[in-house]
Amino acid sequence: MDASSSSFLSAIQTSKLLTGTMAMTIPKSAVTTTPSFLSRHLPSLNVSSVRIEEKPQNSTTRPTTSRTSRHASSTTTLPAATKPTPSTRKSPANDRRVVEPNQLTMMFNVLEGVINNFIDPPLRQSVDPRYVLSDNFAPVDELPPTECEVIHGSLPSCLDGAYIRNGPNPQYLPRGPYHLFDGDGMLHSIRISQGKATLCSRYVKTYKYTMERDAGAPLLPNVFSGFNGLAASAARGALSAARILAGQFNPANGIGLANTSLAYFGNRLYAFGESDLPYAVRLTSNGDIETLGRHDFDGKLLMSMTAHPKVDLETGEAFAFRYGPVPPFLTYFHFDGNGNKQPDVPIFSMTRPSFLHDFGISSKYAIFADIQIGMNPMEMIFGGGSPVGSDPAKVSRLGIIPRYATDESEMKWFDVPGFNIIHAINAWDEEDAVVILAPNILSVEHTMERLDLIHALVEKVRIDLKTGIVTRNPVSARNLDFGMINPAYLGKKNRFVYAAIGDPMPKISGVVKLDVSKGERQECTVASRIFGPRCYGGEPFFVAREPENPEAEEDDGYVVSYVHDEIAGESKFLVMDAKSPGLDIVAAVRLPRRVPYGFHGLFVKESDLKKL
Repeated sequence: MDASSSSFLSAIQTSKLLTGTMAMTIPKSAVTTTPSFLSRHLPSLNVSSVRIEEKPQNSTTRPTTSRTSRHASSTTTLPAATKPTPSTRKSPANDRRVVEPNQLTMMFNVLEGVINNFIDPPLRQSVDPRYVLSDNFAPVDELPPTECEVIHGSLPSCLDGAYIRNGPNPQYLPRGPYHLFDGDGMLHSIRISQGKATLCSRYVKTYKYTMERDAGAPLLPNVFSGFNGLAASAARGALSAARILAGQFNPANGIGLANTSLAYFGNRLYAFGESDLPYAVRLTSNGDIETLGRHDFDGKLLMSMTAHPKVDLETGEAFAFRYGPVPPFLTYFHFDGNGNKQPDVPIFSMTRPSFLHDFGISSKYAIFADIQIGMNPMEMIFGGGSPVGSDPAKVSRLGIIPRYATDESEMKWFDVPGFNIIHAINAWDEEDAVVILAPNILSVEHTMERLDLIHALVEKVRIDLKTGIVTRNPVSARNLDFGMINPAYLGKKNRFVYAAIGDPMPKISGVVKLDVSKGERQECTVASRIFGPRCYGGEPFFVAREPENPEAEEDDGYVVSYVHDEIAGESKFLVMDAKSPGLDIVAAVRLPRRVPYGFHGLFVKESDLKKL
C-alpha cells in the first residue's frame, strides 16, 4: 500500500482542513537514546513533539567507518535531539530554518492539543504515531549529496542515471493522530555515474512543507487521520478555518504532500500525491534534488491528478485521471509527447465516488476499477471512523474506454465481483478482449485501518468486449503488491512481473519474479529473493540492460531496491540480476544513513537527467 493522498478530501479543503500536530523544531544532533515518544508502550501522548534529525555528512564526502559499521549502526536507531538553538537559524547543509512559532501559532497549537488529547486522541493502532513511526518508518532529516561505498560487485553501466524513491517523511513528529499516508514527501535519490554512487535525500518543497517550515509548526491537516468521527472533524475543521482567516495558509495554493510516486514525461520529472497538482523536480550535476514548483501545465490542470500516470515510452505520451467526491467522480485525460495536457473527458457513468488510486492502459483502451472502497460518511458520523471506507454490498466493476476518447460515449462497464485493486501492473489487448493484471485486495476492509492484515492476490482478468464474458485467473497465491514490469512493455502483452512480498504489509521481505504466460491455475513464480532476517525493502524497479535495443529479451536487465537491515540499522541499495533464478545480487551499495520505508520509485537515465 502507498500514500493514496485522497482526492476525496482535497475537494473540500476549506471546510475540513485541520492539523493534528503540535511541534517545536530542534536542531540536528545525534544522541543514542530512542525518544520516549516512539515507545509503543507509553500510556499517553502528553509529550512535546520534537523533530528527530540526524547529523548529515558533509556534502560529497565519504562517510567514516564508525558511522557505517554494523556495530555503530546497531546501537543508534533513532537519535534524539538536544536543546533548541535561537530562532531563524538556517542550516546550510539541509536548507532547514529553525523557527520559533509566533504567539498566534502557539495559541492555535494549544487548541490543537486540546483536540488531540481530549476530543480525538490516537487510540487506534492505525493512527497511533508511536506505532506508525516505529522502526524504519521513523522520519529522517534531509541529506545533502553524499558519496556511498560499493561493498559488493560493481554497478552496471546501464544504471548511469538516478534511482529516485518517494515516500512519507513528516517534517514535524505528530502529537495527535497520524496515518502512514500523511507524511510530507521526501525523495531519496542514488545518483550513479561510472560505477560510483551518491545518495541525496530532500523534501519535496510543497506549499504545505514551506509554509510549515517557515512557521516553525504544522499548519495544514493530516488528511487520513484527522477526520475520524464527527466531533473531531468539526473541531479540526473549525480550527483550520480560523488558521485560514488568520492568514496562516491559503488552501487555494494546494494542501498536497507529493509523497507517493514520480514520473518522467515531456522532458520533466514530477513528484506526485493525488490530492494536489504535481511538483516538478530536477537533479543537479552533483546529485542534489531541487523542487522547481507546483505545475499546472499552462493552466490546463486546475485540480488534482492521479499519482500513477502511465507513460508510453514509444510515443512519449502520458495518460492520467483524477477522482473526487462530487460529479464527475472520474475524469480522464492525457498528455501528448511534448507534455501538453489534452482536454478532460468527464466520466458521468461512474455514479458515485470510488477510491481510484491506479488504472491500466493498453494500446487501445484505458481501464478503470470501480471498487468497494469509497466515501463512507455514516461511518464517520456514527462510528467514529474515517470518511473513506469499504462497502461490502457494492459490486466491483471495470470500466473500459478508448485510449484517445474525447467523450465517454464508448465507455463500457463490466461487473467483476470482489475485484478490488489499488495498484495495476499492466494491461493489453487480445483480439476482441482486454486483459488487466493487478493485485486483488482480498481483505478490502483492512485497506485503511490494518495494513498488516491485507492479502493481495495477483490476478489476470480478461474481458471479452463482444460477449461481455469476464474470466479471472490467479497468478500467485502469495501476498504480493507493488508489481512492476519492464517499462517498455507498458500497454503490451508482457511475460514477466517483479513484485514485492508483504510480510506482512506494509513491510516488504523480498521480491518475486512471475511468469504470467503460464497456463491457468498454475503458480507463476519462477524466481525469488528473500532479503534476510529483519531485512525489508520496497517496490522493486526493473532497469533494462540495453533499453535502446528492440531485440533485447524482456527480462534482460536488473531489479533494484532500497533494503534496510533492522538488526544492524543499516540501509543498502541492491542490484539484482533479473534473469537469474535466484535474483542474484550483482551489486550492493552501503548507504551513509538509513532510508525509511516508502512507496514508489523511478529510474531516470543519464540522458534524460540532462534534459531537466
